[in-house]
Amino acid sequence: MPTRIPEIDYLRCLLILLMVAFHLVYIGDSYPYAKQVVYTFHMPGFLLISGYLANPRKPWGAFGRKLLWVFVPYLVMEAGYTVMCSLLPVREHLDGLTLGVLLEKVFLHPLGPYWYLHTWMLCLLLQAVVWHGLRAGLFTKLVAFGLALWGLDVCGLLSFPTAMYFLAGWAVAGAGLRFTEVFRPSGVAGLPLVALCLFPANLDRGTLGGVAVTFFCLCFLLATYRWLPSRVERAACFVGRNTLPILLFSPVFTFLSKLYLPYLMFEPTGMLFLGVSVALGVAGSIGLAWMMDRLRVSPWFFGKERVVQ
Repeated sequence: MPTRIPEIDYLRCLLILLMVAFHLVYIGDSYPYAKQVVYTFHMPGFLLISGYLANPRKPWGAFGRKLLWVFVPYLVMEAGYTVMCSLLPVREHLDGLTLGVLLEKVFLHPLGPYWYLHTWMLCLLLQAVVWHGLRAGLFTKLVAFGLALWGLDVCGLLSFPTAMYFLAGWAVAGAGLRFTEVFRPSGVAGLPLVALCLFPANLDRGTLGGVAVTFFCLCFLLATYRWLPSRVERAACFVGRNTLPILLFSPVFTFLSKLYLPYLMFEPTGMLFLGVSVALGVAGSIGLAWMMDRLRVSPWFFGKERVVQ
């Protein structure tokens, strides 16, 4: 498997842009059905990709370092987000902040978009335990992994229907298939996608309809990769290579967007606000990560000299 897969970088770009867009409360409230559609597939798409790219064969030392340097930025940003939710009048506002509440949000039930990193870390840990601890074939390991995910769901640590997309990605990679062999780029996939999205019952990632929406959406989005001018392709792949800092830092700019929203209300559709806020969130997040690289903070925060790829 190559180090970088341009189609996957492009797909990650689209998914992270949608994440930033629909974490803007004004946009989500203005377009609730579109938000419901996007929430059906965008984080499942990320988990599919994460499961596909995960390498359970890593020795424990290398795996431990990787997990540590996902946990450190997660810990800092989730703790900061929780504190901000206790101070600001936001939708996830906390009436009181104690050490117990802070620990509960960090280790059990994270706020904001950081639940994805929480689920990702749990999936990576379980995958490594199953891979190294179970002497069996791939199918048996996948079954054991699925049962372990279900157990964590029962304990309230993650969502089993969501985490199963990580398992699906691992199954694709374990079968030796290319990502685009399973999710074949197809403009025609837009037709069943639209048909499925017409019925609200399909807009649940844990149902067969939700699985179908995710499948057809990824196929359709991958088809658009072939239509891109070279400059747009390079820019999109650059964003796709840097989704971690965008995921971590974009909530800072989501908070700030509330300050200038009143000045953009003259445009009634909200598209001006959307464009400005997504551009600011992406550029600002990558810019913060670049500054951390330049100031040599990244080795202490991300465990590497440079995080901007």
